[in-house]
Amino acid sequence: MRALITGGSGFLGSHLCDNLIEKGWHVICADNLSTGAESNVAHLAGNPRFRFSRQDVTQPMEIDGPLDAVLHFASPASPPDYLRLPIETMMVGSAGTRNALELALHKKAKFFLASTSECYGDPEISPQPESYWGHVNPIGPRGVYDEAKRFSEALTMAYHRKHHVDTRIVRIFNTYGPRMRLNDGRALPNFLYQALVGQPITVYGDGSQTRSFCYVSDLIEGIYRLLESGEHEPVNIGNPREITIKEFAEKVRDLVGAKVPIEYHPLPQDDPKQRCPDITKAKRLLGWEPKVNLEEGLKLTYEYFRDTVAETTRNK
Repeated sequence: MRALITGGSGFLGSHLCDNLIEKGWHVICADNLSTGAESNVAHLAGNPRFRFSRQDVTQPMEIDGPLDAVLHFASPASPPDYLRLPIETMMVGSAGTRNALELALHKKAKFFLASTSECYGDPEISPQPESYWGHVNPIGPRGVYDEAKRFSEALTMAYHRKHHVDTRIVRIFNTYGPRMRLNDGRALPNFLYQALVGQPITVYGDGSQTRSFCYVSDLIEGIYRLLESGEHEPVNIGNPREITIKEFAEKVRDLVGAKVPIEYHPLPQDDPKQRCPDITKAKRLLGWEPKVNLEEGLKLTYEYFRDTVAETTRNK
């Protein structure tokens, strides 16, 4: 089996490369490195089943040989990234998704779209089932990411219905683990980095907003099960354990053992008050549910961040 993973050197893409190669697949990792890092896949460089190709998915893609699957994971995914790269985010969700779909159509390959819980926007119901259409501000600053992913889903289903492309769509909820960037901008990397270097931990709003955090190995297992399934419509993959951001910040601070204050800053526009997946569909169709609890996952992620911060400090 041979797969192309766009955004393959990003946080999730690189873990997916590992997973498929461990299962015997040959993997082509395509990335323009706008937010990914070659260091995430450096350990695969000598593997005969792995190839890195520096390509921009918003341009027509040329891949020699057969493909069994095209997995479209390319996109800025953290608020600082898509606010810094708003047009690029829209283009990778539109032109990039079309190019990846055209490649899958041409190669007669499965197409797998990495979508997001951001499709639900600032939800009016919680937990969010796949049947919920969302509450999204299309012209707000977060709209460049939310609407890019919603368009990607619509285009994916259009190719499935018109051209019979064998498609899958996963809606990914907050995920964490090794290989997240120190300056990622999302809650966990921010909290861990700030605690490790002795800075105040920054919480936006009063911290009462909730999130649910899924460890990366659980997410990747759910993605693989969905890839192997026959389901074409979106499936939520995430951890339904809900926690307030304030509680999460305190948990990270306690884990690191840092005596730093928590500082509260204004809540960004359209920041969701709740984010929690309904995983009934994933349980029923895939037999999937998360296994790594938050305490265990945080410990593993902390060890990675601690070592990364130490190495960064040594290299300065």
